[in-house]
Parts: sequence; structure tokens; C-alpha cells
Amino acid sequence: MKSIRKILFASLCTLATLAVSTAALAQAYPTKPITLVVPFSAGGPTDVVARTLGAAMTRSLGQTVVVENKTGAGGTIAAAYTARATPDGYTFLIHHNGMATAPALYRKLSYKPLADFEYVSQVIDVPMTLVGRKDLPAKDFKELMAYAKAKGEKVNLAHAGLGAVSHLCGVLLRQAMDVSMTTIPYQGTGPAMNALLAGQVDLLCDQTTSTTPHIKAGMVKLFGVTTPTRLKTLPDTPTLAEQGLPGFQVVVWHGIYAPKGTPKEAIDKFGAALRTALKDPTVAKRLDELGAVVPPDDKLTPTGLQTWLEKETLRYAPVIKAAGQFAD
Repeated sequence: MKSIRKILFASLCTLATLAVSTAALAQAYPTKPITLVVPFSAGGPTDVVARTLGAAMTRSLGQTVVVENKTGAGGTIAAAYTARATPDGYTFLIHHNGMATAPALYRKLSYKPLADFEYVSQVIDVPMTLVGRKDLPAKDFKELMAYAKAKGEKVNLAHAGLGAVSHLCGVLLRQAMDVSMTTIPYQGTGPAMNALLAGQVDLLCDQTTSTTPHIKAGMVKLFGVTTPTRLKTLPDTPTLAEQGLPGFQVVVWHGIYAPKGTPKEAIDKFGAALRTALKDPTVAKRLDELGAVVPPDDKLTPTGLQTWLEKETLRYAPVIKAAGQFAD
């Protein structure tokens, strides 16, 4: 009987300790800086978003949100690093569509995007734009279609690397236009844009966070946007859908994840700080300048992100399979 009492007493003590620890975490978290891992280089579109949000979240959380760039392998290095990190609420990952495309692009992936993370929230959607070198003969998308069909593989379409959203946009674009263009991969968005600005390639499909400054400076030709409706930042620019590619839509979406097993209290508090940051006037103005759009409230939740990732994983798998290209 005494043994049973001892076991019951020990169990009750354990439960009490867990309850106190959970309550303490909810009240005290965070007690040190939080790392937000970015899979891409400093100054790139995802990095700009991370640093903009991180600064605002720092004010809300009372601890610094430190952006750490872990580049390479289409974002899989950063994702694998985060999946292996201690699940204590002090390491998070911001990633875009690459979380959905990795399972199809990489035959040997050291993590499972749908199973090895806790979901925090979607963040923002960033439209894509189809831009061309300044001296490209075509004046609009209709002329570009005719030009591409006539020139075929002589037309060069740049992208930021195999598996990048600009690559997937190009794959979908060639399929929709039913033309064969030569694709040229670069090591990131910056080099791809520099090649376009230098006139070394003809076309690039990239997000507004990267292209808008060059569009407004008249350094590239803008042929259309990839959203279902026109952008308020580029109101005079038709969508590709309304110019002959019905249903064409490519958006760079971002989500925030944590290592599997991260306490719910930490996820909830980090997510609340994120939602507060997205409503901050300074942040909203900066995101608006970049052409970024905050998703509806139902997507700014763990469930919203999980549902979207599952949907996008199913969407991109056949596209990548049809392209017949792997990243490893």
C-alpha cells in the first residue's frame, strides 16, 4: 500500500510541476532573444519581410527577434536546421512556397515538411510580375506571346534557381503560353535580376518585392501581374489572366514554423506578436510599398497554415513531375 501511495504521490508531483512549468512559460516567455531563420540571403525578398516583421515583433514580445540567414539548397538547409533545433520556443522558420515544393523536388529530404514542424501562421502573400529587359522588342503581353512563339528557345527566361518560385512561375508560364523558351538558372533573385538589367536574358518572373523598384525606375518592361485581379500598387497593369492566360495565378506565400514539440504557449504568444506586427501602421506601409498582401484572419493561424501547405503540396507535385527536374 505504501508503494502505491508513493507512486501516486510522485505522479501528482510530476503533474503539478508540469502545470507550474506551463504556467511559468506562458507568463514569462520569452526570457531571451528569439531566432527567426531565413532560408535565403540578406537583402532578398523573404529577408526583407522577416526583418520588417522582426523589428515590430521585438517591441511586442519584449525580446529581440534575431534574423539568421541560413542559405542554400533551395531553402532545405534552413528547414532541416529548424526541424532539428531544440523545441523550446526560441527558434522559428519563415519560408515560402518552397516548403510545399521540396518533397517533389528533392528525392532525398532529411525532413518532412508536413510532419516535422509545428505551424504558427501564414504571413503575407506577394504577387509575381512578368518583366523583360528594357530593349525587348515586344511592347505588351500580346506582342510578347507572338515574339515567344516566333523565337521559341531563342527567348531566355531567367529564374532564381531550381525550385525557386520564379522557376515554378516560369514552368507554369511556358505551359500556359504553350511555347518553348530556354530557362537559365541563377544563384538567387539578385543575380537573376542583375542579368535582366544587363540585358543578358529576356524575361524574368519574380515577386513585386524585387521587381517594383526597377519597374518604377523604368529599368525593365512590365508585361503583367500573376494575381487574379490587378494590384493597387500597379493599377494600370493588366493581369496575365485577362491578357490571354485564363486562370493563371502564382503568388509567393510565406508561413512561419517551429520545431515539432515546441510548446503551444510559445507558439500562441509568437503568433499573437506576429498578428500585432501585421497591423502596425509602419509595417503595413512597408508591406504595401512592396506589393505584399496580408492574408485573411483565418489563414493567420496554425490551422490556416497547415491547411494551405497541404493544398499547395498537392498542387505543385504534378507540375514539378511534368517538368521532369529534380534539385538533388
